[in-house]
Amino acid sequence: MKKTILLIFFLFISLTTIKSQTVIGKYAGEFLAIGVGGRSLAMGGAQTAIVNDVTAGYWNPAGLARIDYPQFALMHEEHFGNLVNYNYGAVAIPYEKDMSFGLSIIRLSVDGIPDTRNALEDANGDGILDINNGDRLDYSKITEFSNTDWAFYFTFAKRHSENFYWGANVKIIKRDLAEYSATGIGFDIGAYYNPMENLFLGANIQDVTTTLIAWSSGRNELITPTAKIGAAYQLDLLGGKILPAVDLDIRFENRKYASMFNIGPVSFDAHTGFEFNYKNIFAVRAGYNDVKQFTVGAGIYLPKLTIDYSFARIAQSETERLPDTHRISLMLTLEEPKFLRDSK
Repeated sequence: MKKTILLIFFLFISLTTIKSQTVIGKYAGEFLAIGVGGRSLAMGGAQTAIVNDVTAGYWNPAGLARIDYPQFALMHEEHFGNLVNYNYGAVAIPYEKDMSFGLSIIRLSVDGIPDTRNALEDANGDGILDINNGDRLDYSKITEFSNTDWAFYFTFAKRHSENFYWGANVKIIKRDLAEYSATGIGFDIGAYYNPMENLFLGANIQDVTTTLIAWSSGRNELITPTAKIGAAYQLDLLGGKILPAVDLDIRFENRKYASMFNIGPVSFDAHTGFEFNYKNIFAVRAGYNDVKQFTVGAGIYLPKLTIDYSFARIAQSETERLPDTHRISLMLTLEEPKFLRDSK
């Protein structure tokens, strides 16, 4: 508890004393990296090459051109137990014979954060507030605030040929931290390629032009580009389809030891996933992601409705690990002849 209060205190000291400046925000866009959809979390986030539904608006905009019917998705996640509220909703619509449009909305919030800015007492009477010099917190003066982040993805996707698709996102970012707020705009571009039967390749460059987050405090943060490269190969086995997939995230934020491995300022993080789909009746999944979480999950395919559940656990000792993460998502497909893509 004391560490949390100290962290929040020094966070606000930095926000209120910094004049207008622009910096590379190493984790400025971290809430955008969590991912969406129950299938994705269960497969460790390895989605760039295989996503073919409404969630492609987030994972790889090119994949949105692979839908043939309008789709809607909703998701709720208990991220690290009840510490973080994370929700997502999306809609995607096929247009004419080779295009698709989509809208995705992400909301992440943390409530009940202690605000200690007005709670530190000057024990020595020297006018210098320093908790290391005997000053103490007056707990009766501690209030609370919330941190809420929003992201809106506007997606366009097009089929260039039978085995090549491309797409792009425009995303609007809105952040609120107590009385401070920030806005930003960014762009993603993606591609999907099917060079041979059952082999899938994908790439998505997020924040391709570098995304600027402008805070009301005068601080500007830059989200540097992230290149996501994925591959997957589908096998027919045991009466169903087995799909192993792998993604590699390449970042340029100088994360060094916070990543799986790095070459100077360039860091590399891998996602691996596995899915067994039995005749589109049910699916079981497993994976391992870039934050060292083992993930598992399952999906049920009903007429027009898909229900996916996933579970993630940080690979730490029982006494130190964070609470588990649970995610459930629903996807509705308007699979009726009148809604079928024109070319079909």
